[in-house]
Amino acid sequence: MDFDLSWILLGLPLAFGLGWLASRLDLRQLRIENHQAPRAYFKGLNFLLNEQQDQAIDAFIEAVQNDPDTSELHFALGNLFRRRGEYERAVRVHEHLLSRGDLNLADRQRAQHALALDYLKAGLLDRSEAALLKLEGTPFEEQARLALLANYERSRDWPQAARIAHKLANAGQGSFDARLAHHLCEQAVSCVSARDLDGAASLLETAIRTAPQAPRARLELAALLKMRGKPEQAYELLNQAFELSAAAIPLMAARLAELAIACAKVKPTLERLKQHYEHARSLDVLDAIVTLQASLSDGVPTARDWYARHLEHEPSLVAAAKWIAGEKLEHEQFHPQVQRALDHAVKPLIHYRCAACGFTASQHFWQCPGCQTWDSYPAKRVEEL
Repeated sequence: MDFDLSWILLGLPLAFGLGWLASRLDLRQLRIENHQAPRAYFKGLNFLLNEQQDQAIDAFIEAVQNDPDTSELHFALGNLFRRRGEYERAVRVHEHLLSRGDLNLADRQRAQHALALDYLKAGLLDRSEAALLKLEGTPFEEQARLALLANYERSRDWPQAARIAHKLANAGQGSFDARLAHHLCEQAVSCVSARDLDGAASLLETAIRTAPQAPRARLELAALLKMRGKPEQAYELLNQAFELSAAAIPLMAARLAELAIACAKVKPTLERLKQHYEHARSLDVLDAIVTLQASLSDGVPTARDWYARHLEHEPSLVAAAKWIAGEKLEHEQFHPQVQRALDHAVKPLIHYRCAACGFTASQHFWQCPGCQTWDSYPAKRVEEL
């Protein structure tokens, strides 16, 4: 049978027309989808700028449903969940990203970093450690190491924390000597609790060599030497700290006064504390001066004289309460009640406050229990700040 070319001539225009119609339909659908996705995205961005996080999350979820292959929308959604404290949902978003086979290397590393932050914020330290270790050799390596350092410090794994601190220092990320000295001091505290005094002394001596200007190791070692019946050595250590760390003198003043009395070195110590007090008035230094002055035979000036002098320069409620404790009132029968009220009023004023987060405590901390920042507590009471 002969093939009729007329059918080809008729079919070609028909095929071309059908193809053109199909392409127009596809383009129209694509335009609709592309129009819907950005509109949802910008709507979510607008909500986010107006701090309407619930509505922003709903808009981003809509955008992700319209365009599930867009990684940026997933990152925005995951970060929003983390900021709101919905860590489980943030983890699911970032794990979904990591499971995708079409994700490029940069986005995969970014998703791994975001997942590690999710675990860290959720307090899942073991999972965050595993996730952070996978970031070695990536552009997020420095951030991961800093997070790992905080992670190990939070879990009190001091040897591992020291290892990461050494890596950061070797990579040129700054000096970590003071932080390494704190790690050694923390290990020494554990040794003292376990009655391993020789091990504690060795760690503290290493801490002094690591950060010679830092006061903590000398203060801890002086306390250890006093415990072991060596007040003269403890006194000399505190004298070294006195010279090297002027800002920490209020922390060591009471201990220095106690050791000066034990070593019969009251007068030279009293003069040094007086000189420091004239340049930097401090209630702790003042209390140490009063203690040393009272140990002398003449005892002049008296404690009340010192507190009165302090009040001439500083409007201190703490000093006023201590001064009035030895004063005879016109209605002396009410003195105990007045004194009790004053002592209650000054309690918040003799606390210490973290300069980073404002966490207050009745004792001085080298690492803030609230924000985990090192050396954020000034050696001053709240009243003196």
